[in-house]
Amino acid sequence: MSCTVEKRERVRRAAREIRDCVPTVAVDVVAPNASQYDAWTLDAVLHDTGGVPPEVLRELALAELTLRPTPSQAEYQHVTATV
Repeated sequence: MSCTVEKRERVRRAAREIRDCVPTVAVDVVAPNASQYDAWTLDAVLHDTGGVPPEVLRELALAELTLRPTPSQAEYQHVTATV
């Protein structure tokens, strides 16, 4: 398996786990050519939880993703992470 495929699968797996463990509005996997970070990117919008929930941080850590700073908007928490 190539490095690119492994990275894509890590992001997809984290996206699935996040959808399953916390209430989400949307969870997307963004390809490097469409990401402002030029890397496989997980972009999630969660119902406002007063910050990034520990369950989400755990999944990002297990997938070895880097959490990017993103401000919350209105009643939503925006989470962006890259590999």
